Amino acid sequence: MTHKLKQDGKFSYLELGEGTPIVILHGLMGGLSNFDGVGTYFPQHGYKVLIPELPLYTMPLIKTSVGTFAKYLKEFIDHLGYDEVILLGNSLGGHIGLLCTKMFPEKIKALVITGSSGLYESAMGESYPKRGDYEYIKAKAENVFYDPEIATKEIVDEVYATVNDRNKLIRTLAIAKSAIRHNMAKDLPHMHTPTCIIWGKDDNVTPPEVADDFNKLLPDSDLYWIDKCGHAAMMEHPEKFNTLLHTWLQERKF
Repeated sequence: MTHKLKQDGKFSYLELGEGTPIVILHGLMGGLSNFDGVGTYFPQHGYKVLIPELPLYTMPLIKTSVGTFAKYLKEFIDHLGYDEVILLGNSLGGHIGLLCTKMFPEKIKALVITGSSGLYESAMGESYPKRGDYEYIKAKAENVFYDPEIATKEIVDEVYATVNDRNKLIRTLAIAKSAIRHNMAKDLPHMHTPTCIIWGKDDNVTPPEVADDFNKLLPDSDLYWIDKCGHAAMMEHPEKFNTLLHTWLQERKF
């Protein structure tokens, strides 16, 4: 699925369909294409899908943090003139979504997280900074999925290019450190936004017990599992992911 990005002021984003806005947040090593399945399905069911390009590698280094990206997201929602939106985030995107929901609860109608960081320290910690070693990067990328075939050469090449770009590597490390600092265990019990948690049963990056912890700590959450599924459920099992999410949105009348 290739679409032309909209450029609007400082924001660059994909816009698909019409209806209730779902704003999607990609992860640290993820791209907009990770959500092809969501972007194809939900516009056919009365939702507008918006996927902003997060300025992970262009923000001044001193401002490169989960908090800055949460504020950027709020600016994006305001810029488009929405009173409130549904947020969907994977990995770091889930963490940014959680923090944005904590900071600006009035803007977030519902939150959806899958393989989210925010509770589990090593989700962001040791993974990437081993430059130059393609086989190591390939093994790391394959480890993200239950089925290593999902880690195509294109995905591996992209991650390899990122960790061998000094500017991107420095920012990757800064974001990872910021994510570890922004542990949300104390915040979650005070966050009453309805939250849908969809998790891979075989997630090696944020293991299943992390999903259980999110579900226990959040006052209004529902947890759904996908079998034979790793860290990026919306990529590995798009049909199952979309069905679970759509059913939840209907049940909650969003």
